[in-house]
Amino acid sequence: MPSPFKVMTIGDAMITFNPAAKGPLRFVGSFDRKVGGAELNFAIGCARLGLNSKWVSRLGKDEFGRVIYNFTRGEGVDVSAVEFVEGYPTSLNFKEINEDGSGKTFYYRFKSPISTLSPEDITADLFEEVSLIHLTGVFLAIDKNNLAIAQRIIEVAKQKGIPISFDPNIRLKLWTIEEARKAYESIFPHIDILLTGLDEIKLIAGKDSEEDLKEFASEYSIKDLVIKDGANGSKLLRNGEWVHGSSFKVTPVDTVGAGDGFDSGYVYGWLHGYSPEELLRFANGVGALVTTVSGDNEGLPYLEEVSAFINDEAIIER
Repeated sequence: MPSPFKVMTIGDAMITFNPAAKGPLRFVGSFDRKVGGAELNFAIGCARLGLNSKWVSRLGKDEFGRVIYNFTRGEGVDVSAVEFVEGYPTSLNFKEINEDGSGKTFYYRFKSPISTLSPEDITADLFEEVSLIHLTGVFLAIDKNNLAIAQRIIEVAKQKGIPISFDPNIRLKLWTIEEARKAYESIFPHIDILLTGLDEIKLIAGKDSEEDLKEFASEYSIKDLVIKDGANGSKLLRNGEWVHGSSFKVTPVDTVGAGDGFDSGYVYGWLHGYSPEELLRFANGVGALVTTVSGDNEGLPYLEEVSAFINDEAIIER
């Protein structure tokens, strides 16, 4: 049965080169070609959970752009708002993965195709049947003009009564924390759900205590303030009350994409009316499963996999 809910997101996508060996990148001699990008991961995560998922983007008119387009379409994501552009190479990144599953990402996305978008491209027809819009700070960081595009999206969403979720997803290799804070401050008053890591909110707001974060959420009228804290679990502030969600015990092999997976799980539960406790358990389950598979989106689970995992707390055969 088709989902009654449709989510839309906007952002750059990249060809991701995953190392064939763990350790410092300078010692890695071969890579596997994959597809990645925060917003694209989110779109795929939503599609695998059964939501109708739409991704707005631009790709280089090159072989890598075609790889991303075909892969995304094959995942069931609506790519009707994705276009190819000449003269802007499809973005790349190279990942470094350590023995403990942590890692670094090295970006090559100058003259990103997404920078050819303008506020005039955000037309009302893009929002048809959309139930929720998800934005991230990665899109804002890639090009200074993208803030105006995000503001246009917010403007139309508010006119149509569409809720907005936002993940700061700080990328300090793309801009400074001062630039990020300034952009976020213009976004925060207009969002319904803020999905952020504990370290991120410390950088953004200079606050991490629950009382201080209550003041922060109240200042910007954020309905759901969700704090992601990896192996320590997550917590949700709603209506002035904190709810805590425990993490699942897994052996991580790659943490990249776990936050995007968490976001897709949270949005899925939110649209389906889950209670705060159910929301955190479901989103934590999605994020945990992502870490058990190497790659940006390879570990994003299907709905039945998440349900089985969170119900018996055992890693299922995948």
